[in-house]
Amino acid sequence: MRVLVTVGSTEFDALVGAALSEPVLDALASKGYSDITVQCGNSPVNELGQVDAEGVVQRHGLEISVWRFKPSLEEEYDAADLVIGHAGSGTILDVLRRSKPLVIVPNPTLLDNHQEDMAYAMEELGHAKTSTVNDLARTIAELDTSELVPFPPFDGGRFRRLMDREMGFEDEVEELR
Repeated sequence: MRVLVTVGSTEFDALVGAALSEPVLDALASKGYSDITVQCGNSPVNELGQVDAEGVVQRHGLEISVWRFKPSLEEEYDAADLVIGHAGSGTILDVLRRSKPLVIVPNPTLLDNHQEDMAYAMEELGHAKTSTVNDLARTIAELDTSELVPFPPFDGGRFRRLMDREMGFEDEVEELR
């Protein structure tokens, strides 16, 4: 099984370090994961030491590959059995719309710690689990993906209906139907 760790387009050194730490690697291996891909963005990756020509290293029975950026993460999301990521709204929506299990780790160093609101809202709705960097190994060990609530499918008319209602056009729209 495959895990994708993503930090988005900025730095999240603490998440990269935690994802490559012995406790997290052990937790992932004990859950049956065999491959870990880390999209590290601009974060340094000092935990791995020497890697082979393809950027792959073996640790704790896991094959770990690390890269900085790709034009799109869609293929990576599709191939993953679990995604561990920062709390960027694009990442969250892309992963949840694919019905992939998601552990969200908000980056507390960003402006007003805005990622926490989105992360905790998704957890409260049951769509994802939220963790801190320090609790990541425990969160993975306790994760039961069968308890996650499927994310609702995209409804392109929902925004229009909301705007119609807010603008007072709800009655007129109903008359046209």
